[in-house]
Amino acid sequence: MALFDTLSGGKNPAPGALQYTQNIPGMTLPFLSPYYNAGLGALPQLQEQFSGLMGNPGGKLNEIGSGYQQSPGFKFALDQALGSAGRAAAAGGMAGSPAHEQQAMELATQLGNQDYNNYMKNALGLYGMGLGGEQGLYGGGMQTGNNIADMIANTLQQSGNLAFRGQQERNSGTNSLMSGLGRGIGALAAFTPFNSINSLMPWGGGMSSSMYGGG
Repeated sequence: MALFDTLSGGKNPAPGALQYTQNIPGMTLPFLSPYYNAGLGALPQLQEQFSGLMGNPGGKLNEIGSGYQQSPGFKFALDQALGSAGRAAAAGGMAGSPAHEQQAMELATQLGNQDYNNYMKNALGLYGMGLGGEQGLYGGGMQTGNNIADMIANTLQQSGNLAFRGQQERNSGTNSLMSGLGRGIGALAAFTPFNSINSLMPWGGGMSSSMYGGG
């Protein structure tokens, strides 16, 4: 092989280049895999959440609302409102009356609804943040997966091109070598007796002797 490389113009560069191109995926995957795996892990969660939202949005609201607890400020606001209403009712001689009790119930209901709505608003905002975060992980993972696929495809294409070009160079070198040998032999034949030329060939002079009746 070394003799061929020397005669054909040099060593085939493809194998040397291939050892670098083929190592590209293995060297870069450790840096990309965490993002790809995170996106892959986010996909089932997203599918579950979106399925629940589309199939039963009211059920999702009930699920979120089931975690409601009165806020620390609710009892304080209720005590303040009821105390004020009680003092007003007492001043008007209405303390303990059905109207006073009705007013107290309405105040409690109003404050309770307000507290619950504030909870739902905050909870839905946090839920949206969580869902958006999962979408971000999935989107980043999908993009990373595309990058990995492109990198592998490009590496395979480069390896194929190098192998093809290397073989082309070998074929070209072989053709040039044989053409050069043919021209050299032709030129030599014009000035050298046949038997002398034959003796220069790898098969020696035996073939010419046998072909032309020699011993």
